[in-house]
Amino acid sequence: MIEAEWWEYDDADEMADAVAGDIGFIIESALDARGEALIAVPGGTTPLPIYKKLASAKLNWKKVTIIPTDDRLVPLTDERANIRAIAQAFLPAGARVFPITSDISDYKLAGNSANAKLSELKFPLDLAWLGVGGDGHTASIFAGPDLEEALNAPKGRHAVGVMPDPLPDDAPVARVSLTRSAILSARTVLITVTGDDKKALLEGAIEDGQSSKLPIGRVLAEAEQPIDIHWAP
Repeated sequence: MIEAEWWEYDDADEMADAVAGDIGFIIESALDARGEALIAVPGGTTPLPIYKKLASAKLNWKKVTIIPTDDRLVPLTDERANIRAIAQAFLPAGARVFPITSDISDYKLAGNSANAKLSELKFPLDLAWLGVGGDGHTASIFAGPDLEEALNAPKGRHAVGVMPDPLPDDAPVARVSLTRSAILSARTVLITVTGDDKKALLEGAIEDGQSSKLPIGRVLAEAEQPIDIHWAP
């Protein structure tokens, strides 16, 4: 049974204030406990106002490392690269922004490279912040030939290459994604979603659990800790 706590807001701006405050507290707590923080953040448009508010928080950003939960196999300067928006938001604050992709066209090899790069960092994550796609994917754990590898990668395997099937129209490219193990080992797992359709999709996925046909349902079904879900219309 997935234990989820829903936080509902009147609009996206109110949600951005609350989520930025929560993540700031998570980072502060990590800095107090261990002198550093490691967080993974999602791509897409929903997080952008949260990035802005979070980056303005007075934190010791030099001790904070930020990675994307996933990224597309495109050049780092490409607008479709999640790391680009993350860098624009957090590099000026002084954070260490850590790309997980490299100039490797074979997506399986790119996944192996990402996993090797991430071995330099001190897992577990302090925060895995997830979004949810309209097709039920989270991070880049999509339906397709690589779904089971992303879901069932052993502990210690942090990233894999993923080829969504079908490829999304907005970015028909292969990806690199954190594994379910890397996500669920995080000290805190937080989800942000907007819109009634995604709320209904996520509620259904949580109810179906391990039998869910959606990647987000399969990921959350293995969670051993409560999941905070923040939703705005």
